[in-house]
Amino acid sequence: MKAMKAIITVLGKDNVGIVASVAAYLAEKGVNILEISQTIIDSYFDMIMIVDISKMSCTPSEMASDLEKLSEKIGLRIQFQRTEIFEAMHRI
Repeated sequence: MKAMKAIITVLGKDNVGIVASVAAYLAEKGVNILEISQTIIDSYFDMIMIVDISKMSCTPSEMASDLEKLSEKIGLRIQFQRTEIFEAMHRI
């Protein structure tokens, strides 16, 4: 089965447990983190993940909604976007 990929971005004030919170939720839903990049600049946290959603136990809409709730809980902005949608938006 070919991997179905999505991009998750996280942005906000740095705090303890951000990566753990997001990773724990993804693991619970059967989402595998393929690549991760994070930086902290002047106390602002930025993370981009490429994830495999092939075995995800919920719909993409549910994932986006759940991540929005998580973002409110931990005080950050979290966005979920399937890669084919992302690539279609950025074609010339």
